[in-house]
Amino acid sequence: MLLRNNSPINIFIGERIILAEVHGEHHFTSSDFIKDIVLGMSDGLTVPFALAAGISGAASSTGLVVTAGLAEIVAGSISMGLGGYLAARGENEHYDSELQREWNETEFRLEDEKQEIVDIFAAYGVSKEASLPLIEALENNPIAMVDFMMKFELGLEKPEPRRALYSALTISAAYAVGGFVPLFPYMAFANIMDGLTWSVYCTVSALFIFGYLKGKFMGNKPWKSAIQTTVIGSIASAVAFFLARMLG
Repeated sequence: MLLRNNSPINIFIGERIILAEVHGEHHFTSSDFIKDIVLGMSDGLTVPFALAAGISGAASSTGLVVTAGLAEIVAGSISMGLGGYLAARGENEHYDSELQREWNETEFRLEDEKQEIVDIFAAYGVSKEASLPLIEALENNPIAMVDFMMKFELGLEKPEPRRALYSALTISAAYAVGGFVPLFPYMAFANIMDGLTWSVYCTVSALFIFGYLKGKFMGNKPWKSAIQTTVIGSIASAVAFFLARMLG
């Protein structure tokens, strides 16, 4: 989601009125969602391709490749989703643990916490004397003080309550979608070599499009992201393919 806000406002300074424009910054606020898609899609495009391509030389029909590919997509989706779920749960548990610790320090070691706030402001060039009113305001609002320490001392933001579930579902779905790209040609062609050839074309094209969209949504240079994703994904797929052929 992009945040946009550019509107004029009146600022009153004494008897003067200054017409100012609110500076609207463009930030992408769904980075976790995009990271999950990138994680699932990138693996989904490379791993099933390597498996399908690796067994193409030994299989007698595309049916065997499709069956093995579908089994891998199911297993990979579950595995990747479970990994994403556990990782997100770990982040939640870490946040809760640090939150409890900050509450204890605010209650029993308040002077130490106040000194830590002084140190935080000092890193931005704010003197102790200038920061005292802010510290006093935070001291009168323990909830705000704890929230301040979590963000500026530890660099932690409160995770979304259902982050673990959403992460698991997003990664699994992205993996499955990516996995069908290199597998679909084997469903469309009866000849294994035709399936392999078109699988390469489809996978490389999907990597390019995926990289372009990733760069566009993340605010990076789309074409640069497309080329990087294609090159890296192609190298990863090639390495996995040759390993599968060597071990197959």
